[in-house]
Amino acid sequence: MRIEIPKGAKFILDSLNEAGFTGYVVGGCVRDACLGIKPHDWDITTSARPEQVKALFRKTIDTGLKHGTVTVLTDRNLSTDGISSFEVTTYRLDGEYEDHRRPAQVTFADRIEDDLSRRDFTINAMAYSETEGLVDCFGGQEDLSKGVVRCVGNPDERFSEDALRILRAVRFAAKLGFSIDEATIESIKSHAEDLRFISAERIREELTKLLCSPHPEMIRNAYEYGLTKVFLPEFDKCMETAQNNPYHRYSVGEHTIKVLENIPPEVHLRYTALLHDIDKPTVKTTDKNGIDHFYGHAGVGAETAADILKRLKFDNDTIRRVSRLVKWHDFGVGPMPNEKTMRRFLAKLGPDNYEDYLAIKRADMAGQSDYRADEKQAVLKEIMKMHDSIMSRGDCLSLKELALSGNDLMKLGIPEGRKLGECLQKLFDMVLSDPSLNTRDKLTEIVKNI
Repeated sequence: MRIEIPKGAKFILDSLNEAGFTGYVVGGCVRDACLGIKPHDWDITTSARPEQVKALFRKTIDTGLKHGTVTVLTDRNLSTDGISSFEVTTYRLDGEYEDHRRPAQVTFADRIEDDLSRRDFTINAMAYSETEGLVDCFGGQEDLSKGVVRCVGNPDERFSEDALRILRAVRFAAKLGFSIDEATIESIKSHAEDLRFISAERIREELTKLLCSPHPEMIRNAYEYGLTKVFLPEFDKCMETAQNNPYHRYSVGEHTIKVLENIPPEVHLRYTALLHDIDKPTVKTTDKNGIDHFYGHAGVGAETAADILKRLKFDNDTIRRVSRLVKWHDFGVGPMPNEKTMRRFLAKLGPDNYEDYLAIKRADMAGQSDYRADEKQAVLKEIMKMHDSIMSRGDCLSLKELALSGNDLMKLGIPEGRKLGECLQKLFDMVLSDPSLNTRDKLTEIVKNI
Protein backbone atom coordinates (compact mmCIF):
# COMPACT_ATOMS: atom_id res chain seq x y z
CA MET A 1 0.00 0.00 0.00
CA ARG A 2 1.02 3.62 -0.48
CA ILE A 3 0.57 6.39 2.10
CA GLU A 4 0.62 10.06 1.10
CA ILE A 5 3.14 11.64 3.46
CA PRO A 6 3.10 15.42 4.10
CA LYS A 7 5.88 17.42 2.43
CA GLY A 8 7.48 18.31 5.76
CA ALA A 9 7.60 14.69 6.93
CA LYS A 10 8.96 13.57 3.54
CA PHE A 11 11.69 16.21 3.76
CA ILE A 12 12.72 14.93 7.20
CA LEU A 13 12.74 11.28 6.08
CA ASP A 14 14.70 12.11 2.92
CA SER A 15 17.22 14.11 4.95
CA LEU A 16 17.67 11.22 7.40
CA ASN A 17 18.16 8.73 4.56
CA GLU A 18 20.69 10.97 2.78
CA ALA A 19 22.66 11.20 6.03
CA GLY A 20 22.83 7.40 6.27
CA PHE A 21 20.02 6.86 8.80
CA THR A 22 16.70 5.07 8.48
CA GLY A 23 13.38 6.68 9.30
CA TYR A 24 9.64 6.02 9.16
CA VAL A 25 6.35 7.67 9.95
CA VAL A 26 4.93 5.60 12.77
CA GLY A 27 1.99 4.92 15.06
CA GLY A 28 -1.39 6.62 14.87
CA CYS A 29 -0.77 8.37 11.55
CA VAL A 30 -0.06 5.03 9.86
CA ARG A 31 -3.10 3.46 11.50
CA ASP A 32 -5.40 6.27 10.36
CA ALA A 33 -3.94 6.33 6.86
CA CYS A 34 -4.57 2.58 6.54
CA LEU A 35 -8.18 3.20 7.55
CA GLY A 36 -8.60 6.04 5.06
CA ILE A 37 -8.74 8.63 7.86
CA LYS A 38 -6.73 11.81 7.34
CA PRO A 39 -4.07 11.97 10.08
CA HIS A 40 -3.68 15.21 12.04
CA ASP A 41 -0.29 14.40 13.55
CA TRP A 42 2.66 12.70 11.92
CA ASP A 43 5.26 11.14 14.21
CA ILE A 44 8.61 9.98 12.89
CA THR A 45 10.96 7.35 14.29
CA THR A 46 14.58 6.99 13.24
CA SER A 47 17.87 5.22 13.86
CA ALA A 48 19.52 8.64 14.34
CA ARG A 49 20.29 9.67 17.91
CA PRO A 50 18.79 12.94 19.22
CA GLU A 51 22.05 14.89 18.84
CA GLN A 52 22.34 13.65 15.25
CA VAL A 53 18.79 14.78 14.50
CA LYS A 54 19.54 18.19 15.98
CA ALA A 55 22.66 18.49 13.81
CA LEU A 56 20.73 17.67 10.63
CA PHE A 57 17.99 20.26 10.90
CA ARG A 58 18.13 24.01 11.31
CA LYS A 59 15.15 24.47 13.65
CA THR A 60 14.59 21.97 16.46
CA ILE A 61 13.08 21.90 19.94
CA ASP A 62 14.36 19.64 22.72
CA THR A 63 11.02 18.01 23.43
CA GLY A 64 12.23 15.01 25.43
CA LEU A 65 15.89 14.25 24.88
CA LYS A 66 15.94 11.71 27.71
CA HIS A 67 13.44 9.63 25.78
CA GLY A 68 14.98 10.41 22.39
CA THR A 69 12.45 12.94 21.12
CA VAL A 70 13.28 16.09 19.16
CA THR A 71 10.67 18.29 17.48
CA VAL A 72 11.75 19.38 14.01
CA LEU A 73 10.27 22.58 12.59
CA THR A 74 10.07 22.70 8.80
CA ASP A 75 9.88 25.76 6.53
CA ARG A 76 6.49 27.14 5.59
CA ASN A 77 6.87 26.09 1.97
CA LEU A 78 6.96 22.49 3.21
CA SER A 79 3.83 22.91 5.34
CA THR A 80 0.90 20.72 4.38
CA ASP A 81 -2.48 21.69 5.87
CA GLY A 82 -0.67 23.82 8.43
CA ILE A 83 1.53 20.94 9.66
CA SER A 84 5.04 22.29 10.11
CA SER A 85 6.33 20.53 13.24
CA PHE A 86 7.11 16.84 13.61
CA GLU A 87 8.23 14.81 16.61
CA VAL A 88 11.26 12.73 15.66
CA THR A 89 12.12 9.95 18.13
CA THR A 90 15.04 7.56 18.13
CA TYR A 91 14.25 3.83 18.00
CA ARG A 92 14.21 2.72 21.61
CA LEU A 93 13.58 -0.09 24.02
CA ASP A 94 11.99 0.75 27.35
CA GLY A 95 13.58 -0.35 30.61
CA GLU A 96 11.74 -1.51 33.72
CA TYR A 97 8.49 0.24 34.58
CA GLU A 98 8.54 0.95 38.30
CA ASP A 99 5.30 2.87 38.77
CA HIS A 100 2.90 1.60 36.06
CA ARG A 101 3.39 4.94 34.30
CA ARG A 102 6.79 5.38 32.68
CA PRO A 103 10.06 3.50 32.19
CA ALA A 104 12.85 4.20 34.64
CA GLN A 105 15.17 4.41 31.65
CA VAL A 106 15.20 3.87 27.90
CA THR A 107 17.79 2.27 25.66
CA PHE A 108 18.24 3.50 22.11
CA ALA A 109 17.95 0.75 19.50
CA ASP A 110 19.11 0.30 15.92
CA ARG A 111 16.17 -1.61 14.45
CA ILE A 112 12.63 -0.45 13.74
CA GLU A 113 11.36 -3.89 14.85
CA ASP A 114 12.70 -3.29 18.36
CA ASP A 115 10.94 0.07 18.56
CA LEU A 116 7.61 -1.33 17.40
CA SER A 117 7.77 -4.15 19.94
CA ARG A 118 7.39 -1.72 22.88
CA ARG A 119 4.18 -0.09 21.61
CA ASP A 120 0.74 -0.65 23.10
CA PHE A 121 -1.55 -2.14 20.44
CA THR A 122 -0.88 -3.85 17.12
CA ILE A 123 -2.86 -1.20 15.21
CA ASN A 124 -0.49 1.44 16.62
CA ALA A 125 2.66 -0.63 16.01
CA MET A 126 3.09 -0.08 12.28
CA ALA A 127 5.61 2.09 10.44
CA TYR A 128 5.90 3.29 6.86
CA SER A 129 8.48 4.73 4.50
CA GLU A 130 8.31 5.30 0.77
CA THR A 131 11.36 3.11 0.23
CA GLU A 132 10.27 0.09 2.33
CA GLY A 133 6.52 0.49 2.39
CA LEU A 134 4.55 -0.76 5.40
CA VAL A 135 6.43 -2.36 8.28
CA ASP A 136 3.97 -4.50 10.24
CA CYS A 137 5.63 -7.02 12.56
CA PHE A 138 2.65 -7.78 14.82
CA GLY A 139 -0.37 -8.13 12.56
CA GLY A 140 -1.68 -4.60 12.90
CA GLN A 141 -3.07 -4.47 9.37
CA GLU A 142 -4.94 -7.75 9.90
CA ASP A 143 -6.38 -6.45 13.18
CA LEU A 144 -7.49 -3.27 11.40
CA SER A 145 -9.31 -5.36 8.79
CA LYS A 146 -10.96 -7.41 11.56
CA GLY A 147 -11.77 -4.34 13.67
CA VAL A 148 -9.90 -5.59 16.74
CA VAL A 149 -7.87 -3.81 19.44
CA ARG A 150 -5.14 -6.22 20.57
CA CYS A 151 -2.01 -5.72 22.63
CA VAL A 152 1.44 -6.14 21.14
CA GLY A 153 2.78 -9.36 22.64
CA ASN A 154 1.76 -10.23 26.19
CA PRO A 155 -1.07 -7.93 27.36
CA ASP A 156 -0.10 -8.37 31.02
CA GLU A 157 3.34 -6.95 30.23
CA ARG A 158 1.92 -4.04 28.22
CA PHE A 159 -0.53 -3.04 30.96
CA SER A 160 2.05 -3.51 33.71
CA GLU A 161 4.30 -1.08 31.85
CA ASP A 162 1.71 1.70 31.55
CA ALA A 163 -1.65 1.22 33.27
CA LEU A 164 -3.23 4.01 31.22
CA ARG A 165 -3.19 1.59 28.29
CA ILE A 166 -6.06 -0.19 30.06
CA LEU A 167 -8.34 2.78 29.46
CA ARG A 168 -6.75 3.55 26.08
CA ALA A 169 -7.86 0.13 24.81
CA VAL A 170 -11.49 1.04 25.47
CA ARG A 171 -10.98 4.53 24.05
CA PHE A 172 -9.53 3.22 20.77
CA ALA A 173 -12.39 0.72 20.48
CA ALA A 174 -14.85 3.60 20.98
CA LYS A 175 -13.06 5.85 18.51
CA LEU A 176 -12.86 3.23 15.76
CA GLY A 177 -15.95 1.15 16.50
CA PHE A 178 -13.76 -1.89 17.13
CA SER A 179 -14.07 -4.83 19.50
CA ILE A 180 -11.32 -5.74 21.97
CA ASP A 181 -9.41 -9.02 21.75
CA GLU A 182 -10.54 -11.50 24.44
CA ALA A 183 -7.06 -12.01 25.91
CA THR A 184 -6.68 -8.25 26.09
CA ILE A 185 -10.05 -7.94 27.87
CA GLU A 186 -9.11 -10.52 30.48
CA SER A 187 -5.85 -8.69 31.14
CA ILE A 188 -7.70 -5.37 31.37
CA LYS A 189 -9.94 -6.81 34.08
CA SER A 190 -7.03 -8.20 36.08
CA HIS A 191 -5.06 -4.93 35.88
CA ALA A 192 -7.95 -2.47 36.37
CA GLU A 193 -6.85 -1.48 39.87
CA ASP A 194 -3.50 -0.31 38.46
CA LEU A 195 -5.31 2.76 37.14
CA ARG A 196 -4.95 4.14 40.67
CA PHE A 197 -1.32 4.82 39.81
CA ILE A 198 -2.32 7.12 36.93
CA SER A 199 -2.71 10.87 37.35
CA ALA A 200 -6.16 12.46 37.16
CA GLU A 201 -5.05 14.54 34.18
CA ARG A 202 -4.16 11.46 32.10
CA ILE A 203 -7.38 9.69 33.10
CA ARG A 204 -9.35 12.81 32.14
CA GLU A 205 -7.74 12.98 28.71
CA GLU A 206 -8.58 9.37 27.83
CA LEU A 207 -12.08 9.51 29.36
CA THR A 208 -12.86 12.67 27.41
CA LYS A 209 -11.74 11.09 24.15
CA LEU A 210 -13.91 8.06 24.91
CA LEU A 211 -16.98 10.14 25.75
CA CYS A 212 -16.57 12.40 22.69
CA SER A 213 -15.98 9.46 20.34
CA PRO A 214 -18.60 8.09 17.91
CA HIS A 215 -19.28 5.33 20.47
CA PRO A 216 -19.66 6.88 23.94
CA GLU A 217 -21.75 3.85 24.89
CA MET A 218 -18.46 2.03 25.43
CA ILE A 219 -18.37 3.64 28.87
CA ARG A 220 -20.48 0.55 29.59
CA ASN A 221 -17.44 -1.61 28.75
CA ALA A 222 -15.30 0.47 31.09
CA TYR A 223 -17.84 -0.33 33.81
CA GLU A 224 -18.00 -4.04 32.97
CA TYR A 225 -14.20 -4.32 33.00
CA GLY A 226 -13.99 -2.68 36.44
CA LEU A 227 -12.38 0.57 35.26
CA THR A 228 -14.98 3.14 36.33
CA LYS A 229 -14.93 1.63 39.81
CA VAL A 230 -11.44 3.12 40.10
CA PHE A 231 -11.92 6.65 38.74
CA LEU A 232 -15.71 7.15 38.60
CA PRO A 233 -17.38 4.96 41.25
CA GLU A 234 -20.47 7.19 41.18
CA PHE A 235 -21.21 5.86 37.69
CA ASP A 236 -21.09 2.29 38.96
CA LYS A 237 -23.85 3.13 41.43
CA CYS A 238 -25.90 4.54 38.54
CA MET A 239 -25.45 1.32 36.56
CA GLU A 240 -26.69 -0.62 39.57
CA THR A 241 -29.73 1.59 40.33
CA ALA A 242 -33.07 0.59 38.80
CA GLN A 243 -35.77 3.13 37.92
CA ASN A 244 -39.13 1.56 38.59
CA ASN A 245 -41.04 4.54 37.28
CA PRO A 246 -43.39 4.81 34.27
CA TYR A 247 -41.30 7.63 32.80
CA HIS A 248 -38.28 5.34 32.53
CA ARG A 249 -37.42 2.04 30.86
CA TYR A 250 -33.74 1.77 31.85
CA SER A 251 -31.60 1.80 34.96
CA VAL A 252 -30.02 5.17 35.81
CA GLY A 253 -26.77 4.09 34.17
CA GLU A 254 -28.32 2.70 30.99
CA HIS A 255 -30.44 5.84 30.71
CA THR A 256 -27.24 7.90 31.05
CA ILE A 257 -25.67 5.95 28.19
CA LYS A 258 -28.71 6.63 25.99
CA VAL A 259 -28.41 10.34 26.76
CA LEU A 260 -24.70 10.24 25.82
CA GLU A 261 -25.64 8.69 22.48
CA ASN A 262 -28.15 11.45 21.74
CA ILE A 263 -26.16 14.59 22.53
CA PRO A 264 -23.56 16.38 20.33
CA PRO A 265 -19.91 15.35 20.93
CA GLU A 266 -18.87 18.55 22.70
CA VAL A 267 -16.89 18.09 25.89
CA HIS A 268 -19.19 20.04 28.24
CA LEU A 269 -22.32 18.45 26.76
CA ARG A 270 -21.03 14.88 26.95
CA TYR A 271 -19.97 15.40 30.57
CA THR A 272 -23.35 16.95 31.34
CA ALA A 273 -24.97 13.84 29.88
CA LEU A 274 -22.67 11.60 31.91
CA LEU A 275 -23.36 13.43 35.18
CA HIS A 276 -26.91 14.78 34.84
CA ASP A 277 -28.43 11.99 36.97
CA ILE A 278 -25.32 11.16 38.98
CA ASP A 279 -27.05 11.57 42.35
CA LYS A 280 -30.22 9.64 41.60
CA PRO A 281 -28.89 6.63 43.54
CA THR A 282 -28.33 8.91 46.55
CA VAL A 283 -31.81 10.46 46.70
CA LYS A 284 -33.85 7.46 45.52
CA THR A 285 -37.04 6.70 47.44
CA THR A 286 -39.80 4.19 46.76
CA ASP A 287 -43.45 4.90 47.57
CA LYS A 288 -46.06 2.49 48.91
CA ASN A 289 -46.99 1.53 45.34
CA GLY A 290 -43.44 0.48 44.55
CA ILE A 291 -42.78 3.51 42.34
CA ASP A 292 -39.29 4.99 42.54
CA HIS A 293 -38.78 8.76 42.92
CA PHE A 294 -35.65 10.89 42.77
CA TYR A 295 -36.67 14.19 44.32
CA GLY A 296 -34.02 16.89 44.30
CA HIS A 297 -31.48 14.85 42.34
CA ALA A 298 -30.61 17.72 39.98
CA GLY A 299 -29.63 20.16 42.72
CA VAL A 300 -27.61 17.62 44.68
CA GLY A 301 -26.17 16.25 41.45
CA ALA A 302 -24.85 19.67 40.42
CA GLU A 303 -22.63 19.72 43.50
CA THR A 304 -21.47 16.13 42.95
CA ALA A 305 -20.77 16.86 39.27
CA ALA A 306 -18.58 19.80 40.27
CA ASP A 307 -16.71 17.61 42.76
CA ILE A 308 -16.10 14.91 40.13
CA LEU A 309 -14.86 17.39 37.55
CA LYS A 310 -12.53 18.96 40.13
CA ARG A 311 -11.24 15.48 40.93
CA LEU A 312 -10.49 15.03 37.22
CA LYS A 313 -8.65 18.39 37.21
CA PHE A 314 -11.02 20.16 34.81
CA ASP A 315 -10.80 23.90 34.25
CA ASN A 316 -13.17 26.15 36.20
CA ASP A 317 -15.17 27.21 33.15
CA THR A 318 -16.07 23.62 32.25
CA ILE A 319 -16.93 22.86 35.88
CA ARG A 320 -19.29 25.87 36.03
CA ARG A 321 -20.97 25.10 32.70
CA VAL A 322 -21.55 21.43 33.40
CA SER A 323 -22.72 21.84 36.99
CA ARG A 324 -25.14 24.61 35.96
CA LEU A 325 -26.62 22.44 33.20
CA VAL A 326 -26.92 19.49 35.59
CA LYS A 327 -28.73 21.72 38.10
CA TRP A 328 -31.27 22.99 35.57
CA HIS A 329 -31.65 20.06 33.16
CA ASP A 330 -34.99 19.08 34.72
CA PHE A 331 -36.67 22.46 34.17
CA GLY A 332 -39.99 21.83 32.44
CA VAL A 333 -40.78 18.64 34.35
CA GLY A 334 -44.15 18.98 36.02
CA PRO A 335 -46.65 21.83 35.53
CA MET A 336 -46.42 23.89 32.35
CA PRO A 337 -44.18 26.90 33.12
CA ASN A 338 -45.34 30.43 32.40
CA GLU A 339 -43.32 33.40 31.15
CA LYS A 340 -42.60 34.57 34.68
CA THR A 341 -41.02 31.25 35.68
CA MET A 342 -39.34 31.08 32.27
CA ARG A 343 -37.62 34.44 32.82
CA ARG A 344 -36.44 33.37 36.26
CA PHE A 345 -35.14 30.14 34.80
CA LEU A 346 -33.22 31.94 32.05
CA ALA A 347 -31.80 34.42 34.56
CA LYS A 348 -30.39 31.57 36.66
CA LEU A 349 -29.31 29.40 33.72
CA GLY A 350 -27.87 32.27 31.71
CA PRO A 351 -29.40 32.93 28.26
CA ASP A 352 -26.13 31.85 26.61
CA ASN A 353 -26.66 28.35 27.99
CA TYR A 354 -30.18 27.95 26.61
CA GLU A 355 -29.19 25.97 23.49
CA ASP A 356 -27.16 23.60 25.66
CA TYR A 357 -30.19 23.17 27.93
CA LEU A 358 -32.27 22.24 24.87
CA ALA A 359 -29.63 19.71 23.79
CA ILE A 360 -29.57 17.97 27.17
CA LYS A 361 -33.38 18.14 27.43
CA ARG A 362 -33.89 16.46 24.07
CA ALA A 363 -31.25 13.83 24.80
CA ASP A 364 -32.76 13.19 28.25
CA MET A 365 -36.19 12.65 26.74
CA ALA A 366 -34.74 10.32 24.08
CA GLY A 367 -33.47 8.09 26.89
CA GLN A 368 -36.84 7.86 28.67
CA SER A 369 -39.93 5.71 28.09
CA ASP A 370 -42.79 6.66 25.80
CA TYR A 371 -45.06 7.33 28.78
CA ARG A 372 -46.70 10.74 28.22
CA ALA A 373 -44.12 11.49 25.55
CA ASP A 374 -46.54 13.76 23.69
CA GLU A 375 -47.10 15.83 26.83
CA LYS A 376 -43.35 16.21 27.39
CA GLN A 377 -42.87 17.30 23.79
CA ALA A 378 -45.71 19.82 24.15
CA VAL A 379 -44.09 21.33 27.27
CA LEU A 380 -40.75 21.61 25.50
CA LYS A 381 -42.40 23.23 22.49
CA GLU A 382 -44.09 25.78 24.78
CA ILE A 383 -40.77 26.47 26.54
CA MET A 384 -39.16 27.18 23.17
CA LYS A 385 -42.05 29.45 22.19
CA MET A 386 -41.84 31.42 25.46
CA HIS A 387 -38.06 31.74 25.11
CA ASP A 388 -38.38 33.20 21.63
CA SER A 389 -41.02 35.72 22.80
CA ILE A 390 -38.92 36.78 25.81
CA MET A 391 -35.77 37.22 23.72
CA SER A 392 -37.55 39.04 20.88
CA ARG A 393 -38.99 41.57 23.36
CA GLY A 394 -35.62 42.03 25.02
CA ASP A 395 -36.92 41.33 28.53
CA CYS A 396 -34.42 41.99 31.31
CA LEU A 397 -32.66 38.76 32.32
CA SER A 398 -29.64 40.03 34.25
CA LEU A 399 -28.72 42.81 36.69
CA LYS A 400 -26.67 44.59 34.02
CA GLU A 401 -29.85 44.93 31.91
CA LEU A 402 -31.71 46.83 34.65
CA ALA A 403 -32.67 50.35 33.61
CA LEU A 404 -31.07 51.62 36.85
CA SER A 405 -27.48 50.87 37.79
CA GLY A 406 -25.79 50.79 41.18
CA ASN A 407 -24.50 54.33 40.58
CA ASP A 408 -28.04 55.49 39.82
CA LEU A 409 -29.25 54.04 43.12
CA MET A 410 -26.49 55.77 45.08
CA LYS A 411 -27.52 59.08 43.52
CA LEU A 412 -31.01 58.35 44.79
CA GLY A 413 -29.67 57.97 48.31
CA ILE A 414 -29.16 54.20 48.61
CA PRO A 415 -25.88 53.69 50.52
CA GLU A 416 -23.13 51.60 48.96
CA GLY A 417 -22.77 48.09 50.39
CA ARG A 418 -25.26 45.46 51.46
CA LYS A 419 -28.34 47.69 51.17
CA LEU A 420 -27.37 48.62 47.61
CA GLY A 421 -27.08 44.97 46.63
CA GLU A 422 -30.39 44.13 48.29
CA CYS A 423 -32.11 46.99 46.47
CA LEU A 424 -30.71 45.92 43.09
CA GLN A 425 -31.85 42.34 43.69
CA LYS A 426 -35.32 43.49 44.75
CA LEU A 427 -35.69 45.58 41.60
CA PHE A 428 -34.44 42.71 39.48
CA ASP A 429 -36.96 40.31 41.04
CA MET A 430 -39.75 42.76 40.34
CA VAL A 431 -38.67 43.19 36.73
CA LEU A 432 -38.47 39.43 36.21
CA SER A 433 -42.09 39.25 37.33
CA ASP A 434 -43.17 42.28 35.28
CA PRO A 435 -40.77 43.35 32.48
CA SER A 436 -42.79 46.52 31.84
CA LEU A 437 -41.33 47.95 35.07
CA ASN A 438 -37.84 48.10 33.57
CA THR A 439 -37.72 51.82 32.75
CA ARG A 440 -35.75 54.55 34.51
CA ASP A 441 -38.89 56.42 35.53
CA LYS A 442 -40.75 53.42 36.93
CA LEU A 443 -37.77 52.01 38.79
CA THR A 444 -36.87 55.47 40.15
CA GLU A 445 -40.40 55.84 41.51
CA ILE A 446 -40.19 52.39 43.11
CA VAL A 447 -36.90 53.29 44.78
CA LYS A 448 -38.29 56.56 46.11
CA ASN A 449 -41.24 54.69 47.60
CA ILE A 450 -38.87 52.19 49.20
